[in-house]
Amino acid sequence: MSMSVGSADGDEDQVMSEINTTPLVDIMLVLLIIFLITSPVVLKTVKVQLPDEKNQALKTNPQNINLTIDKDGQMYWNQRLVPDTNALFDKLKVEAVKVPQPEVHIRGDQTTKYEAVGKAILTAQRAGIAKVGFITEPAPSGGTR
Repeated sequence: MSMSVGSADGDEDQVMSEINTTPLVDIMLVLLIIFLITSPVVLKTVKVQLPDEKNQALKTNPQNINLTIDKDGQMYWNQRLVPDTNALFDKLKVEAVKVPQPEVHIRGDQTTKYEAVGKAILTAQRAGIAKVGFITEPAPSGGTR
């Protein structure tokens, strides 16, 4: 490193064009020492045995409503065909006043258009159903689909 003390000819009015990096190096060394001292303190944690998580399949309650939508967009209420969204609305309106209110579980075919599922959700919302869920098949254990 070099340090500029003054000009050789004694002219003190010249502009210094060099950057003084000494303060920068000093600050970086101090920060490095602080990090080296404090990092072992931060990394020490209490050893605990965390519980294992197991995903259990949803157990369907008898009061839950299973709404199945096939690839053609036809809706089935607990395995019985529902002709249109108006009939679905009438059935859901009766269920919405029950206490506790049943959940609607939608099983949509993989090739179903989003429009059919969206209509079912909108109909459930209009009827006053608070909980609507989707039923999917779990991935095979040990891999992805």
